[in-house]
Amino acid sequence: MSLFRRTALAAALVVAAAGLTATAAPPAPATAALPTAAVALGDSFISGEGAGAYAPVVDVNGVPQGFPGWSAPNNNAYFCHRSANASLHRASLPGIQDRFNLACSGGQPYDIGAASAARAKGRQVTSQLDQLRAVARTHDIDLVLIGLGSNNSSFTFGSVAEKCANRFIADAWTGWWEFWAYLGGPVPQEPCADADLATPAQLTAATGETTSAVRQILATLAQVDADGQHRVVFQDYTNPLPFDLYPTFHEQDGRADDRDKFRDLGAERYAAGCPIHRASLAPGHRFSASLGTLVRSTRDTLAAEFPGADLVYLNVQRAFDGARLCESPSSPTGTLATPIRLQDGPSGVFVTSLSGYDKLDIQDIANTCVSYFQTCQESWHPNAAGHQVLGQCLTGAATATARSVACVRSPDGSVSVS
Repeated sequence: MSLFRRTALAAALVVAAAGLTATAAPPAPATAALPTAAVALGDSFISGEGAGAYAPVVDVNGVPQGFPGWSAPNNNAYFCHRSANASLHRASLPGIQDRFNLACSGGQPYDIGAASAARAKGRQVTSQLDQLRAVARTHDIDLVLIGLGSNNSSFTFGSVAEKCANRFIADAWTGWWEFWAYLGGPVPQEPCADADLATPAQLTAATGETTSAVRQILATLAQVDADGQHRVVFQDYTNPLPFDLYPTFHEQDGRADDRDKFRDLGAERYAAGCPIHRASLAPGHRFSASLGTLVRSTRDTLAAEFPGADLVYLNVQRAFDGARLCESPSSPTGTLATPIRLQDGPSGVFVTSLSGYDKLDIQDIANTCVSYFQTCQESWHPNAAGHQVLGQCLTGAATATARSVACVRSPDGSVSVS
């Protein structure tokens, strides 16, 4: 047999054997599809602060923390206040099998890539990216809701709210002639102006921080998402207060808030959930609009950097129209936001009326919020009904073809996303 024929025969036998092997080998098992998931990241407006039904939260040591008591340290993981009523859980999301709320009340851009336990006043939880990676090991992430920007290294929503409310309370109960009140230094009593909430420089810095944090989220999703297909919704913020108070809250006992000392009016507005100067309302809405610009800018910057990413901006600034605190005479009943509520010591019993209290009593009550911030952190946040509305907003954003949508509440209470 010639060398050529032996070589050809050997080659034919190899090919035949390979064919037999391929025919006889069992088929490779199909990879089981991971269950789909929606994930929430960010701060209190996403975690469900104010909506109640808070779940235990796993701390940085892997220990689930249930309610630790009102006098516990404010950095306890439980006070992330992840609510079963949060908008993520209230939204209709066809095709989504499981939902994971990884947001934390008080969350800042820092907390996305680093454990917030390492930050001053941070809660004892691991980084939100580490929590996201854990979800990706067991689920195919199809939707991510992000709410960041209202808390950062320049300002926080809580400090802004506390500043403006405290000024109103001080103005309502303290006369200019009561010099004893100034022994510890000036007691600010003027309405909040724009610069008291956030300066242009602070907003610029906050935009940079937020953009950097969300860039980390998108880069991580590109690495860990099972199929690489996911929509990211950037939600901004809605103001819990109206552009102006309902007329019955303008004055009491013949006294408005533009004169010195107006205790009855102060008590009335506190009971209704809106201890605020009328002159502070317009700066507050400009602040909310600036946060919207911050979120929109973050989305647009990252859309240019990640041209293949599915990024949607969700504007919710009009989602509570007609149902804000003190927008109707029945407030806080029927509103979509929580009233400011304080405790007289970390007792768990909220003070619903300041009528009959003198200025020293009120100072003690206010100091409880300062010493035990968890006792008042639900104030001026979406309540359970508010998160139901925000859930409808998320439903619309999850299916929208546009990359920028606005969620608006009509006078009849219906909600539209367009």
